[in-house]
Amino acid sequence: MKPYPRSAYDRTKGLVYFARMLDKIRLKAARQLREDYFENLGGGFDGRCCRLLGIDYAAFCERVLAGGTDEEVLDWAYAQRAPLTDEQLLVWNKFMEKRGWRDEDDGSTQELETYKAGSGLAHRTDLVTFFDYYEVDEKRRQ
Repeated sequence: MKPYPRSAYDRTKGLVYFARMLDKIRLKAARQLREDYFENLGGGFDGRCCRLLGIDYAAFCERVLAGGTDEEVLDWAYAQRAPLTDEQLLVWNKFMEKRGWRDEDDGSTQELETYKAGSGLAHRTDLVTFFDYYEVDEKRRQ
C-alpha cells in the first residue's frame, strides 16, 4: 500500500498544509503517490497555497525536487516575495482548518459531503472539515 502524505494540520514555520503539499510532490516523483491524488495536484488546496505564496506550481515542484528541508523550501518561496505576516498566517490557517464547514452560500457542505460519500464516510457527521476528512480517510484517526 502506498503511503499517505502528511497531515494537513502539520505546520512548517507556522503554515498549515504546506508540508502535505511537499509530501504529495515528493511521493509522486517517487511513484508512491496514489493516483486518486493526481487530479488535484497544483489545483485545489495546492493551488490556493501557491497563490498565497505568489509562486508558480511548476517552478515550486522543481524547487521541491531539487532537495532540501521543508523549511528551506518555504524560505525559497518567501524569497520570491515577502514572507507572510503573522496576520496572513492566522487568516490562512483558520480558513484552511475550517474549509468544508458551511462553505456553500446556503450553509451546506456539499463539496465535502461528496468526498465523504466517495470514501464510504457519508455517515460520519463528525467530519465537518476537509482536514478532518483527510485524517480519517488516510487512517491517521478513527
